[in-house]
Amino acid sequence: MRISGIQLGYDDDETLEDRVARVTDLVRTQHSADLIVLPELWPSTGFGYRRWGAAAQTLDGPVVTAMREAARTVGAYLHMGSFIEAAPEALERLAGVDHDVKALPELADGDRGLWNTSVLLDPSGEIVATYRKIHRFGFGNGEPRLLEAGEDLVTADIEVAGRTVTLGLATCYDLRFPELFRALLDRGAEVFVVPAAWPAPRVDHWSLLARARAAEDFCAMVAVNTAGFHAKTQMGGHSVILDASADVLAQAGADETIITADLDLDAIHERRTAFPALGDRRL
Repeated sequence: MRISGIQLGYDDDETLEDRVARVTDLVRTQHSADLIVLPELWPSTGFGYRRWGAAAQTLDGPVVTAMREAARTVGAYLHMGSFIEAAPEALERLAGVDHDVKALPELADGDRGLWNTSVLLDPSGEIVATYRKIHRFGFGNGEPRLLEAGEDLVTADIEVAGRTVTLGLATCYDLRFPELFRALLDRGAEVFVVPAAWPAPRVDHWSLLARARAAEDFCAMVAVNTAGFHAKTQMGGHSVILDASADVLAQAGADETIITADLDLDAIHERRTAFPALGDRRL
């Protein structure tokens, strides 16, 4: 299975419309890929919270629509990273405060109608799966204050080279919670897909945790981070594609780039058979 990770870089000056057009063009260059992965919150910026309201959309909004067309054009599965998903009533509230999420009233979990949602598309542009980020980053601010927490574990079956491959979906801060990935493994995951907006000061942990999740669960890992500088935050880059032994198949530096690797799907199960540690689990 050929995988491409688009480590997108951006700043505070690029408009949403220009970024969507640029990302669409980048996706369309990956004609040899079976699976293309984008980073977390690239339409709205990861740390620019005040932009989240203006970029919030429904699942049939212009961002997802543009990515569906891009998937159809390139003829590949496209994990379009994540965006701020909004329920219709949340869009109405945002319109009432000029789309400034910081001006929204304090609402309890379950009443906000906003999520950090990732979307997986098939080669015909149809939505295969959506995952609402379970672990919200911000220690009481940012995501925990503004967004709902996802509640559902999500795996998705894709068809590649005449076989079914099960993806386990997670997002950024989720990497710090190994129990989520063990639960995805128990649901049949063979490849973890993790888009992120992980900042540069903690990028060593990004690399460490991606390898740890792959190694301990005997799953391949596609971890695609953000590059660039926005909202006074330097992003970490260093996207990586790992096999089920946590060996690096492709890795990025700090700048915008596209990484590509051929993943041997049979080797995932060969690794589990040759070193059957999963069978020794007790807790």
